Amino acid sequence: MVYASLFAALTAAGAFLAIPIGPVPIVLQNLFVFLAGLLLGSRWGVWSVAIYLMTGALGLPIFAGGTGGIAKLAGPTGGYLLGYLPAVFVIGILSEKLPKKPLFSVLAMIAGALIVYACGVPWLKTVTGMAWSKALSAGLYPFLPGDALKIAAAVPLARMLKEFIRT
Repeated sequence: MVYASLFAALTAAGAFLAIPIGPVPIVLQNLFVFLAGLLLGSRWGVWSVAIYLMTGALGLPIFAGGTGGIAKLAGPTGGYLLGYLPAVFVIGILSEKLPKKPLFSVLAMIAGALIVYACGVPWLKTVTGMAWSKALSAGLYPFLPGDALKIAAAVPLARMLKEFIRT
């Protein structure tokens, strides 16, 4: 429970490191969601994201740009935020079931990132009324290089932290 709360706090901290580039900012939140899945597994990883989302929905300013409230979940980035739940679950399941090798951790996080985009981009398109090409340009393409770097950073971080975290 302590680790789930810690990762919820880290995810909130990752939201404050936001670079606004349009309706969807570049943030470090997903790095901590990825790590929660790898380190805490499916059950506690989901709890960490649920704590983060519930706290933000209740109005604490822990979403990107120091915002909070239920309206943020209904806005253009709501699909990405809600997509963290199935993403962390899948990352956790894969990390529990697959061999504990870096390649499988990378594959689990790629699957999680794809889930976040599968939830976020259609939501962005629907909420803003953008065409698919515009939604992909605003909500997917600019984030792929950064997510690749976050995944690359998460592998050694998870390996290092795994020694200290017992779930």
